[in-house]
Amino acid sequence: MDILGRVLLVLHLVGWAIVLGGALVSLRPPRIPTGMLHGALTALVTGLTLGVLLSTGTLDWGAVEPAKLAVKFTVALAVTGLVVWGGRRTTVSRALVLAIAGLTLTNVAVAVLWQ
Repeated sequence: MDILGRVLLVLHLVGWAIVLGGALVSLRPPRIPTGMLHGALTALVTGLTLGVLLSTGTLDWGAVEPAKLAVKFTVALAVTGLVVWGGRRTTVSRALVLAIAGLTLTNVAVAVLWQ
């Protein structure tokens, strides 16, 4: 089961990298490429799966902080919602793309810095 957990973690990180990279390269002109949606959904689904596996004790990677998982899930939902909303628009503002990038970095920071 540990190998499955590590594969899910890699896919989770790749999903966030796609969202962040897509946001940074789409600042000029501001747009929401389809790849950002795929990355956000990948990160959201793999993150939920990892959270369930950690919470149930299937993965033994140490203590699980429920508040941390809740914050990460909330931010992931916000990012995914903004990507879906922006992807349906013909034009988007630079502020929206920057908000997606900022929330993505926030989610990564929570994962790394919250001990």
